Amino acid sequence: MITTKSLENTYTTLPAIFYTPHTPMPNPNSHVVLYNEVLADMLDLDLDSAILSDTVCPDGAMPIAQAYAGYQFGHFSMLGDGRATLLGEHIAPNGTRYDIQLKGAGATQYARGGDGLAALAPMLREYIISEFMAAMGIPTTRSLAVVATGAPVYRQKQLQGAVLTRIASSHIRIGTFNFAEAYGTLSDLRALADYTISRHFQHLETSANPYLGLLREVASRQAELVAKWMLVGFVHGVMNTDNAAISGETIDYGPCAFLDVFDPATVFSSIDTHGRYSYQNQPKIAAWNLCRLAESLLPLISTNDDEAATLANGEIKQYHHSYNNHWLNGMRGKMGLTNSYPHDAALAQELLDIMSTHKMDYTTTFQNFDQPQLTSWRSKWHDRLAQGKQTPEDARDIMNRHNPATIPRNHHVEHALAAAESGDMQPVRNLIAALNDPYTPSEYTHSSQQTGTEKYVTFCGT
Repeated sequence: MITTKSLENTYTTLPAIFYTPHTPMPNPNSHVVLYNEVLADMLDLDLDSAILSDTVCPDGAMPIAQAYAGYQFGHFSMLGDGRATLLGEHIAPNGTRYDIQLKGAGATQYARGGDGLAALAPMLREYIISEFMAAMGIPTTRSLAVVATGAPVYRQKQLQGAVLTRIASSHIRIGTFNFAEAYGTLSDLRALADYTISRHFQHLETSANPYLGLLREVASRQAELVAKWMLVGFVHGVMNTDNAAISGETIDYGPCAFLDVFDPATVFSSIDTHGRYSYQNQPKIAAWNLCRLAESLLPLISTNDDEAATLANGEIKQYHHSYNNHWLNGMRGKMGLTNSYPHDAALAQELLDIMSTHKMDYTTTFQNFDQPQLTSWRSKWHDRLAQGKQTPEDARDIMNRHNPATIPRNHHVEHALAAAESGDMQPVRNLIAALNDPYTPSEYTHSSQQTGTEKYVTFCGT
């Protein structure tokens, strides 16, 4: 069980502008419906069910709600943890520090008129998809538990209330720096940057320009993260700066979903009416977000405005180069290639263009190139294999290691969530078990039910 000695909160060493003390709302009728034993063992965590159910706080805890801002669909807003409480930080056996946060634990000072609550299905969705991301080696926050509160939540209709226990390297966001820039002093901004460097990038503490190094590290992690999203067909859905973690982890699984029929313009979120956060826009939106981080850091990077801007622009340019490298190397793996040639990007793009034209399934296409629509392209692929002294059999072995057989198909996720809302958790558990072993074929390994004409829509859950 977490005790006073095992739970810290170094975030409270920051200036008080960055947080507000908040005690989570008690839910005496709650019970745990899903618990991540593998994650708990890895972190050496043994949380009492009363803590997971937010009926009590750990002894000595200093729970807080964090303040941050964000560019939401391009527009600046003052935000903060409206329905989340950071219980504190736990140090795992490997020495890594992790935040323990309750999501849906009641309205905080930053709730902005919201009820601060969460519904069962969205919390289970975050658990399901974050587990898949972790199994795929995609940096992500993790879900330790989902608790049914026993109380109703009202959205378009009455729903079952729930609380998610989320584990993260930290909850520092690009939006936290946007907040410091807009509402804090230069001293506050520096304190946040120094804390972030100490927590995530200690090697920068002795560098000549640690704040430029901070921008470089965040850009590097975002480039790798978004490339991995694109390679697996993941659409985040709400890439505001408050949903961009400095750690480079995927955070806030609200209206997210996965590609079925390949269409680069795919949007799932009900509120993304103009396609700002479409699948194809994700790399450049990440760059846009990094520009907002760079603007916040400019006074720390250099006291000379022109020099600060020049240095920051250089890091943004490097982001694009890094993203392209990560994406292309990942595509080589998905196509079974072990070496690199200059025309690989064109070969990959031609494949994607064919998939888009013929409305082919993104995931299954990479498992089998023996499809009539790919006859001409497959000849070029065979030539490329011969150029690299590979056989098709060798390539397929590599493809099997780079292309998941099982992903969180949208209709499978919806089926499992509907069952859970009816009181049957077994479909959720079965789906998670398959997603924890994504390269092994399972009962969930088949194409989407969509034909390319239906519209799958997701919602934020707030």
